[in-house]
Amino acid sequence: MDSQATETEREWDQLSSSSSASEGEQTTSFGSSSSSSLYFERERHVSFLEMMYQRLPSYLQSQEINRLTLAHFAISGLHLLGALDRVDKDAVSNWVLSFQARPRNEADLNNGEFYGFHGSRSSQFPPDDSGVLVLIHNGGHLASTYCALAILKAVGYNFANINRESILTSMRNLQQHDGSFMPIHYGAETDLRFIYCAAAICFMLGDWSGMDQEKAKQYILNCQSYDGGFGLTPGSESHGGGTYCAVASLQLMGFIEDGSLSKTVSSSSIDMPLLLNWCLQRQAVDGGFQGRANKPSDTCYAFWIGGILRILNGYKFVDKEALRRFLLTCQSQYGGFSKYPGEMPDLYHSYYGYTAFSLLEEPGLNPLCAELGMTDIFDQAI
Repeated sequence: MDSQATETEREWDQLSSSSSASEGEQTTSFGSSSSSSLYFERERHVSFLEMMYQRLPSYLQSQEINRLTLAHFAISGLHLLGALDRVDKDAVSNWVLSFQARPRNEADLNNGEFYGFHGSRSSQFPPDDSGVLVLIHNGGHLASTYCALAILKAVGYNFANINRESILTSMRNLQQHDGSFMPIHYGAETDLRFIYCAAAICFMLGDWSGMDQEKAKQYILNCQSYDGGFGLTPGSESHGGGTYCAVASLQLMGFIEDGSLSKTVSSSSIDMPLLLNWCLQRQAVDGGFQGRANKPSDTCYAFWIGGILRILNGYKFVDKEALRRFLLTCQSQYGGFSKYPGEMPDLYHSYYGYTAFSLLEEPGLNPLCAELGMTDIFDQAI
């Protein structure tokens, strides 16, 4: 690790140690992490992600179950920043592949379980009553599988070596009668997030046998609200993340052409003008984007809403200078982005800060595939 990354890690550890302070004390510490820079500090962001790649801060121990997701934010973030030379690609590939759930035989593919990727070692080998780690159930998860494939694609792993059949055949077990998906084969909710994960997995693997696209499309259309946005489930409040999942899924499945619903789509359709109006109303007076009406601007929605507008050819209507100014108020002097101005940076909001700047065509960042939320490396068949 270079000297700047080492210094950043030392300062970060000092800041992280303040997390045990009182809420009032944290406000002072958080405020000190914001950047007064008028520029996108690429090298600091590279150092921040390199530090996260090398060693996660202790406060993220509670997120161990999401280790693959955190790795995706760090590695795909470095890819967006054009800094994948900081990553041992072979080691990363081997590590990610070690999380795949594998059937004992072909018959297992239809036993109702999902043979995708576990999110962490603790979900792969959960402890028994004595604390011993043993494989007692399959915890393959759609979101973890999306993150695993995104990482593998970023580091250039040859997808011809992936057993598509075990992932896609078993993924059909997760689709429900209404077209929605459960993320795991037992005891989980169903909503647009997991339709999106399923669509992204099929797209990245270049094989749509893992889902009934028509049923998924109908579920998506049933989630559009009266105001034009999409709730995560039918009848729920419009939400930036849910709306992104709806639009990006339809785009990946080929149901959107030139920014509008394909003429080949039957039965029902999206109210596109109402959808675009809802998205554009999410840009607040401070230049940032909010996820719902009457909520504060939040770094991540610069991607969730911005990505929708890019897919629908509406990004030209965004006040880009105002958005850029807002995002820079969330940029930390230690690298990374926070959710709101003046707070500590975190991996989630940092990654989506980078995707937002990629949409803004910031020099030094790779172009973004908006419907996959990662560097655009899908310009040819897999």
